[in-house]
Amino acid sequence: MADKLEEYRGKRGKDRTPEPWPEGPPEPGGNDLFVIQEHHASRLHWDFRLERDGVLVSWAVPRGLPLAPGVNRLAVHTEDHPMEYLTFSGEIPAGEYGGGRMTVWDTGKYETLHWNDHKVEVVFHGERARGKYLFVNRHHDDDRDWTLRRLDPAEPGHEDAPEFLEPMAAVPGGLPADDGEWAYEFAWGGLRTMLQVSGGRVTAHDDSGADVTGRYPDLHKLGEELGSTEVLLDGEVVVVKDGKPSPEGLEERRRADGAAAKRLKTHCPVFYFASDILHLDGKPTLSLPYTERRELLADLPVTDGRWQVPGYFLGGGEDVLGASRQHGLPGVVAKRADSVYRPGDHSGDWLFIGN
Repeated sequence: MADKLEEYRGKRGKDRTPEPWPEGPPEPGGNDLFVIQEHHASRLHWDFRLERDGVLVSWAVPRGLPLAPGVNRLAVHTEDHPMEYLTFSGEIPAGEYGGGRMTVWDTGKYETLHWNDHKVEVVFHGERARGKYLFVNRHHDDDRDWTLRRLDPAEPGHEDAPEFLEPMAAVPGGLPADDGEWAYEFAWGGLRTMLQVSGGRVTAHDDSGADVTGRYPDLHKLGEELGSTEVLLDGEVVVVKDGKPSPEGLEERRRADGAAAKRLKTHCPVFYFASDILHLDGKPTLSLPYTERRELLADLPVTDGRWQVPGYFLGGGEDVLGASRQHGLPGVVAKRADSVYRPGDHSGDWLFIGN
């Protein structure tokens, strides 16, 4: 009988990685266990593994689990893995096959509705992966490129994150009289930019809705850090030189794209100063008060140096404005602490007070 784990062993060294290395032949089980692992290899992807005849049949899915029908995701069929991989988390050394950090994203049971060499239809019963899904390969040969899609309706209340919403505007004004009801942020003089992260990939749009993803390769790593988190953010792209925003550097980056933008990453890097969160993991956050949205923003699991969430101040607007003037900033933005986010709104719930 052919060794189903021959390819698995052939791509690894027993003592070179912490991955499981079973000695005996696979033992068939119930064909009802699965694991999905988030794999920060050379490119972020999610490994889907389904128990079948004593091994874990595996696919690498670059964009992760689709949560709504009508979304097709590439699923690359890879070598079978041993059952011990159901619980594997760890760091595969750089230079080894699949080098990078791997964690369990979800695990549980599944039921098989259909299984052959070109079509696998299952129902996941996990904590995060739930519902009916189809893996299909229409090439009818040895091609490893499959498609993964959801067959069930999305979970109740789920909404896909939009790529862009017209930004809410701060209208020019003076310091408000009811100071304690307002939150104050520094104005950084950056380029207003919305970032959408989905399936570990970043898409950037300027305030007019134009796609500017190619301008800012510096920010692409944010997608890998956020992993499966799906989010739409409002903020500013800023270039910092000598400890303060650089209008000249920002203009240089604004005019660059593609290869030119990649060259500028070293001596003229950009930072993303996030100020608001408009959609998070299938749920719009527009109707939440400003202070609650800021709490969600602060909780995002990002440590990359290109990512900043500048603080805000409840009340004390005159002092904040004075500090902005002292540091050579354009001014402050005052936002009602209980304000909801109204795309395109110019109502005066947000004010710009310039220096």
